[in-house]
Amino acid sequence: MRLLIIEDNRGLRESLTQYMREASFVVDSTGNGDEGLWHATEQPYDAILLDLMLPGIDGMEILKKLRKKGTDTFILVISARDGLEDRLEALNAGADDYLTKPFPMAEALARIHAMLRRKFDRKDPVIHIADLNLDPVRRTVSRAGKTIDLTALEYRLLEYLAFRSGEPVSRTDIWEHVFEDSTGGTSNAADVYIGYLRKKLNTGDLPNLIHTRRGHGFVLSENPV
Repeated sequence: MRLLIIEDNRGLRESLTQYMREASFVVDSTGNGDEGLWHATEQPYDAILLDLMLPGIDGMEILKKLRKKGTDTFILVISARDGLEDRLEALNAGADDYLTKPFPMAEALARIHAMLRRKFDRKDPVIHIADLNLDPVRRTVSRAGKTIDLTALEYRLLEYLAFRSGEPVSRTDIWEHVFEDSTGGTSNAADVYIGYLRKKLNTGDLPNLIHTRRGHGFVLSENPV
């Protein structure tokens, strides 16, 4: 999953970026409102953490411009403004959630996970596909009762496929939502890491869960496609 953090406080921005990367997100960040708006309109993010008081265009204007443009990315406003009117203005302008500073990093992460469950229409915090279980909070994966050890990139890829299980996921989508710019080099990297995942998930006689749909990409599903 790819996040955008727009926060002008350098210390908070860097702490959030590190924390979210350690939680298996791909993260872009900026401290400038104009640059943040550019990122938000040019890249397909799964969620945005948006401060309100920014140099350049402020966060409320960014929020309004994105919603007017039809951008449906989930947006968590993070702000020192703690008044009821501030929270209502942001939520009524299209924010999906509002978190008042200072806040625990774990709470910001929990709210992002909650937004992602709403985005992909999932209530259960653990994703189940046949005998495969993926827990985005604990970042654990098991199949047929056995824990599967994955690298950070393998986990990000499987988590993205799991949230979208049952539907084709293109190589372009995988490239944009799973890979850091400096990782891989081409969309063929998706095929390479799909191969790694299959090798780890399909040990023994367990059936394949990641199916290739020619011309469309990959589908994580119990049933072949």
